[in-house]
Amino acid sequence: MIRRPVLLCGGCTLILFLSLGAESSRRWGESVTFRRSQTGESRGRRDTDPPTPSHGPAFPSCQLPLTPTEHAVLDDNTHETGFNGDDGSYVILTWVGDETGVILVLSTISTPLDSFLEGGSSRLYRSTDYGKSFHDISYLINRTFIKEEFGVSVGPGSSVILTADIPIVGHPGGLIFTSKDAGATFRSIQLPFHLAQPITYHFLNPDYLVALSIDVSTLTLWSSIQFSSIQRYFINPRGKLEGDLTLKTTKDLGKTFTIIHQDIYSFGYIGVFLFFSVMEDSRSPREMYFSSDQGETFSQALLPSASTEQFYSILDGDEDMLFMHVDNPGDTYFGTMYTSDDRGILFSKSLERHLFDGQRKSDFTNITSLRGVYLTNRLDIDGRIRSVISYNRGGTWRQLNKPDNVDCEERVKSVRSCNLHIHGEHSRNIRIVPMLALSEPTAVGLVIAHGSVGDSLSSTQHPDVFVSSDGGYNWKGTLRGPHHYSILDSGGLIVAVEVHHEGQVKTIKFTTDEGQCWKSYNFTEQSFFFAGLASEPGTKAMSVSVWGYRPEEDGQPMWVAVTIDFQSFITRECSDQDYEEWLAHSTEEAIPERNGCVLGMKETYRRLKKQSVCRNGRNFVVHKKQSPCSCTREDYICDYGYYLHPNTSDCVREPSTPNKTLELCLNGEEDELLTEGYRKVPSDRCEGGLYPHLKVPTVIRPCETTTSPGPITEKTSPDTYFDTPVRVYLADLLVLGTVMHFQTESAVVFQNERLVLVLVCTGAVAIALGAVVSALPGESHAH
Repeated sequence: MIRRPVLLCGGCTLILFLSLGAESSRRWGESVTFRRSQTGESRGRRDTDPPTPSHGPAFPSCQLPLTPTEHAVLDDNTHETGFNGDDGSYVILTWVGDETGVILVLSTISTPLDSFLEGGSSRLYRSTDYGKSFHDISYLINRTFIKEEFGVSVGPGSSVILTADIPIVGHPGGLIFTSKDAGATFRSIQLPFHLAQPITYHFLNPDYLVALSIDVSTLTLWSSIQFSSIQRYFINPRGKLEGDLTLKTTKDLGKTFTIIHQDIYSFGYIGVFLFFSVMEDSRSPREMYFSSDQGETFSQALLPSASTEQFYSILDGDEDMLFMHVDNPGDTYFGTMYTSDDRGILFSKSLERHLFDGQRKSDFTNITSLRGVYLTNRLDIDGRIRSVISYNRGGTWRQLNKPDNVDCEERVKSVRSCNLHIHGEHSRNIRIVPMLALSEPTAVGLVIAHGSVGDSLSSTQHPDVFVSSDGGYNWKGTLRGPHHYSILDSGGLIVAVEVHHEGQVKTIKFTTDEGQCWKSYNFTEQSFFFAGLASEPGTKAMSVSVWGYRPEEDGQPMWVAVTIDFQSFITRECSDQDYEEWLAHSTEEAIPERNGCVLGMKETYRRLKKQSVCRNGRNFVVHKKQSPCSCTREDYICDYGYYLHPNTSDCVREPSTPNKTLELCLNGEEDELLTEGYRKVPSDRCEGGLYPHLKVPTVIRPCETTTSPGPITEKTSPDTYFDTPVRVYLADLLVLGTVMHFQTESAVVFQNERLVLVLVCTGAVAIALGAVVSALPGESHAH
């Protein structure tokens, strides 16, 4: 999956709606939402495009015809379903369980958060054969209206929750429907509060649920065990200026608290890192603080501060490092990208003039099919957008190679270099392309993306589809024009549907050799307006569904789903002879022993040969062998206070930090760091060879910090009233089976099995916070 950037640009409200439920969907299920476009709305291109956009440089395209036998096999394994009488403007597809074949489809409409559609209803459909057929099971939820924003929440095993928010006389709250058998049956549970977002499963213990709810006058923390008792904790709203927040921690379930920091502007987490930004007053710049030890300690990041007109954005993060974008002052649409050490404290410049457009969209992309590879776009001084790629986690960046089968125009050859440039989120946001770059961990080295070839990224050309089989080192033009595409069978099969100006489709293209040659199949006799392409998460499926809609006889649109199963088309299971050994990151190195060395490691994969037409199957596992490399200059990046000289590979001291000694505040103590200007790239595993040491003297002295000197002892009560409204980045609310009681101006925003972080805020909208436990054993059946 592509992780969205977390923008830290002015308060907690923005962060709040990015957090709740995201972790559950990644762990236990995945949903795809399709929208029915309005009549006349442009599809797959910008409204401002010229009537006849030009095409980029031509490239040969291999198209193979289907044999009559192949056509007959696909006909026998193509299944079309029409959802008659369904007027929903959105359909939400959710896969339930692991290889169960169950798909739930919710058809509904979108409404404002604080509104209710009187008399509205939703349709719920269920498939048990991977989408080949669907059955209407709306009666199991009493045809209750469920907002598109709420959707379907999937938990571990076969558990499902549908969230409704309806006014019922005598029950001023919402309603949830729960299932433990993948939607075969549902139970209804009336809630004593109104939900603002779908209920989500607790990250550590999925028997527990977390909810955020709206109330016009109070913020309420709800908790219950098996719904045998419900307790409430109120926070009354009182608006104040933004940025007046306090972060607290408790390790004894609310008996005592320790203030971590005050004057907090925003708070959140990504990967193993917790973070917050601080703004002492409305005129002060913001500073970032990070923790890599689950909140035990926070230290200020060595990053440029951000004014009120600027923003920070965390682009990506894992257990080893963070990618951080710091906005440039003014409406420049670019900033500087930094990478952190494994503590999230020392940051080094990675890329200048990193594109971040006026809609705050970044093209930063993690290529998950090969370790260490990232794509993004720069806004250069001449105002043109150019793509760059890093093979060593942001250590160095370079332009992409020209595709092997594409020749540049003569004017480009004579003026500037010719490269491939990849469209990203910025282009999708303005409807130049329908999809972002696609890669999957199970399809080693495979990357599919829209792009253009030339001096820079073109917005006046039809984007074409390009494929790389080696993680972005080499590319090949494979399909002309924009397409939707999907990876099946761990990369052994790729499918694509072309985006047409008129919006109607009836043909799917597929390839078994990573885009070298394609075959086309008409999957329906009557074309329909395209809405989306869907396949089971994990890339191991052999079937794909094309969703859309066509007018019924009464003129109303009808949802249509066509599922094509390729399992009978590719019948042979792969054998050992179908695989080959492939050295990742292999280039023409002058020193053979360095060939393939990236991030201190050589990796050799066992992967499918392009010419092999066979099935990897659901049991396919990526196999690789690793061996360490000797350290060289490529294993190091410039340390904090240094930058890479544009004409050499040397790290040069920043003019703003002329002294060799750098001061760093860690855990309340000020360390003086002596650095030689280089730092090993996080997660780099090289051994021996070049190793410039980081020298830390023994002189340590206290440094200024606003951390509270000690805990604040407080009582607990089942009904406690608070005085402060809360905007929260909500991660988890409950610690396993224990109910938390609080009597402070606070709300829980992060916790693990022994630590809870609490954020106290002012100036927020009135919201209510809820937590419920073990919702699956509901109170009553829905009929």
